[in-house]
Amino acid sequence: MNIDFVSDVACPWCAVGLNALEIALARVAELVRPTVHFQPFELNPSMAPEGEDADEYLTRKYGISAVQLQQNRQVLRERGASVGFIFGERTRVWNTFDAHRLLYWAGLQPRGQRELKHALLLAYHTRGENPAAPGVLQRAAEAAGLDAAAAADVIGSGRFADEVREREAHFHALGIHSVPSIIIDDRHLIQGGQPPEVFERALRQLATAASGAP
Repeated sequence: MNIDFVSDVACPWCAVGLNALEIALARVAELVRPTVHFQPFELNPSMAPEGEDADEYLTRKYGISAVQLQQNRQVLRERGASVGFIFGERTRVWNTFDAHRLLYWAGLQPRGQRELKHALLLAYHTRGENPAAPGVLQRAAEAAGLDAAAAADVIGSGRFADEVREREAHFHALGIHSVPSIIIDDRHLIQGGQPPEVFERALRQLATAASGAP
């Protein structure tokens, strides 16, 4: 089963959804042998390098009050905790394009893209670090077990920018305008940070249909 996980490092529901999907995949391991590819999507593509105050940016972007923002964060904390992801204090919103370049490169390696994705989500959402900062990217790559020197070359060179933009355009053309979006075998779409039970049910149904079992 091929799974494209379209998401952004800056997306908190992507952190929830990824952990929930992985819980579901563990539950259906006897039925599904997944290959997961992490695909790029930018929630804040025009964000300046210095970032922006998180409260100001989010209340303006989504047209919500400060009280609603805090309520949303509490829901996220609870949903995150239910699938093993801890949200910390994050005071700024950052640009994530360089993180996507590094993730693209990691996807070309024998292993490490999944681990890098988790490391970047933890850096951004748990520790409040800037995922565009070279040092943050380098530490994430090393935590993922990727080649440190090769990662440094990608971070400093601007490589894979065109490839990331092509992938972003591809998924936009498919109608993906919110994340996380999980595309299974190029045919089936599940959107949002769903609970593990929702992913599990869908995966079982698709695996059963693919096997031809009644």
